[in-house]
Amino acid sequence: MKVMVAVKRVVDYAVKIRVKPDKSGVETSNVKMSMNPFCEIALEEALRIREAGAAAEVVAVSVGPAQCVDTLRTALAMGADRAVHVDAGAAPVLPLSVAKILKALVQVEKPGLLILGKQAIDDDCNQTGQMVAGLLRWPQGTFASKVVLDKEKQVATVEREVDGGIETLSLDLPAVITTDLRLNQPRYATLPNIMKAKSKVIKKVTPAELNVELKPDLEVVQVTEPPKRKAGVIVSSVDELIDKLKNEARIL
Repeated sequence: MKVMVAVKRVVDYAVKIRVKPDKSGVETSNVKMSMNPFCEIALEEALRIREAGAAAEVVAVSVGPAQCVDTLRTALAMGADRAVHVDAGAAPVLPLSVAKILKALVQVEKPGLLILGKQAIDDDCNQTGQMVAGLLRWPQGTFASKVVLDKEKQVATVEREVDGGIETLSLDLPAVITTDLRLNQPRYATLPNIMKAKSKVIKKVTPAELNVELKPDLEVVQVTEPPKRKAGVIVSSVDELIDKLKNEARIL
């Protein structure tokens, strides 16, 4: 069985985000970029499935500008067997368009399992996995905190955290799974593997070659920073605290 993993290039989680002066988006020039943390978890799970003997190949896929190749080389250094870059240009690609591209790639690669991070930390959309499952008409297990594959029965058992506890799903393969934080701890790429990944060939395709038309279905009107938090005050008594909560904050 083949496992396909979608990975996204995002602003590194440790970088302090700055809004562009024209408020058209977030500043990405001269900013450290890295693989989306949820995508790292998805890739790690795919690698563990292969190492357990339930899959023969792991294919990493990324949609975006030419710089996405760096993210794919990270995936190869972590252990992915192959990588595919869908060059969609510099313009942002929205979840529905990504889902259509992934559907087209699935039809070409024919994986038995498609794994994605539950969301990207740049837009927090949490939409792509559900959309591609709908387009493919595949069963889906979202926010997975545990995944067990039965190779003989071709079934994936997915545990997911819900408000009331743990929900367990049984999915007939092929299926789509999106990963939550508690699923695993991603491995670090070793220096020898990083060096080997630099020489590996990454297949490049375009949306047009996949017969996918990129149409923006959303428009970002404005991006603004959250208001700065006001400085706190020290009160001298419980009575003064209650007075301020009642008359100033108006929450009592």
